[in-house]
Amino acid sequence: MKEEQSGTNLWLLFWTFAKMGVMTFGGGMAMLPILQREVVDNKHWATEEELTDYYAIGQCTPGIIAVNTATFIGQKYGGIAGGVAATLGVVFPSLVIISILAGLITSFSHLAWVKNAFAGIQVCVCVLILNAVLKLLKKSVVDKRTAAIFVLVLAGGILLNVSPVWFVVAAALAGILLKNLEAGKS
Repeated sequence: MKEEQSGTNLWLLFWTFAKMGVMTFGGGMAMLPILQREVVDNKHWATEEELTDYYAIGQCTPGIIAVNTATFIGQKYGGIAGGVAATLGVVFPSLVIISILAGLITSFSHLAWVKNAFAGIQVCVCVLILNAVLKLLKKSVVDKRTAAIFVLVLAGGILLNVSPVWFVVAAALAGILLKNLEAGKS
């Protein structure tokens, strides 16, 4: 249920997503564990299932996954104004940081310590993504039907050069089809 829209609630949305935006190195995938902790565990603005759904839809819609997901969560919590506040919150730190770095990076990108720092950040982001995937996997693959969908999408993702949108659409259709077949047997 949406809480009453107030300046305090909108500021809380903005501030929460701004803090996430500051800590999200590596894009939308790296934001997943932070979203899990802040939105599901701490603020209770969404359930794990809702977060998974928002994230999947955010991948399929045009734009940046982190921004799309923030917009969905903000809209759920605070209506249209909440969606706008969350979106502005998540992009504001990046805008500031990128503006500063753009002025500095060309001067320092050739330095070994800068290259090494970025290499270390990339490894850290991989670990954060893996942790988020494992948490989602435990909550999402709960029966033979979801396990089959998981294996097929994993194999397709490894073997095929196809847009993730098609995997999400195919998985949704498979979920509907398999659930209907299962219901027909009972």
